Amino acid sequence: MKIHKTTNQTAITLAIEGRLDTTTAPELETVVRNEINGITDLTFDLKALEYISSAGLRVLLAAQKIMNKQGSMVITGCNDEILEIFDITGFSDILTIQ
Repeated sequence: MKIHKTTNQTAITLAIEGRLDTTTAPELETVVRNEINGITDLTFDLKALEYISSAGLRVLLAAQKIMNKQGSMVITGCNDEILEIFDITGFSDILTIQ
């Protein structure tokens, strides 16, 4: 997994490339915790994400809970497989997906 960060004052975009699974989720969780202090707009760009496991979903949910208190979070660029995972798990009702 690779994480590409783009910051613009109080907005940050995290573009995730590869697989977000049990092995890589802790790395994303660390980046999220370290980078979103003072951020009001968080975007996850998932156009290069190939796979997401329950561990990856947990990281996104934790980020959403934090951003509910300090701003907004959006997920963009999902392929059909990732969208289907969000639909099946009910995350499409919790997360803002564009």
